Amino acid sequence: MKIKTKMMLNGSFLISMGIVLPMGFHAVGIGGAIFLPMHIPVLIAGLMLGPCWGALIGMLTVLLSTLLTGMPPVIPMLPIMFFELGVYGFLTGFTFEKRGRNIWISLLIAMLGGRMAAGMVVWVMVHITGFGGLPVNPLIFVYGSIIKGLPGIIMQLMFIPLLFKFLAKAGVLEEKKKLVV
Repeated sequence: MKIKTKMMLNGSFLISMGIVLPMGFHAVGIGGAIFLPMHIPVLIAGLMLGPCWGALIGMLTVLLSTLLTGMPPVIPMLPIMFFELGVYGFLTGFTFEKRGRNIWISLLIAMLGGRMAAGMVVWVMVHITGFGGLPVNPLIFVYGSIIKGLPGIIMQLMFIPLLFKFLAKAGVLEEKKKLVV
């Protein structure tokens, strides 16, 4: 199978997981803002497919999820999460694939960078567009999202490296990505 076709299939699967996982969490009454289920496939996309595909998958996942399920809501969360998850996918792929960082460092850098992007979007929404439904200080938003999402962050840091190790043993990953796990 051609590499581009394989990447598109993997990307499509990860986007669908980014839409279905949050639906499952919401169906059993577990908040998405706490366990961050949409973030998991996007972070995996960056690790598996690289920075460009990771960013694209992050942005498409949020956009398609809003269009198909209404989650996240268009205002204010769609623009915030669009850039946040796009940065997650890009930075995870960039630090892991291009910079050769280990998986935990790549995840932590992506999580920090994505939240900083979310904070910048909040700043623009409040100070440039005059949107009033968010904290005036974007650092409060970022801090709140980290504190509220701490269970999800811990879950991501535990689950994603284990999944990646499993995928490496199963032969799903490229040879160069197996060595960094």
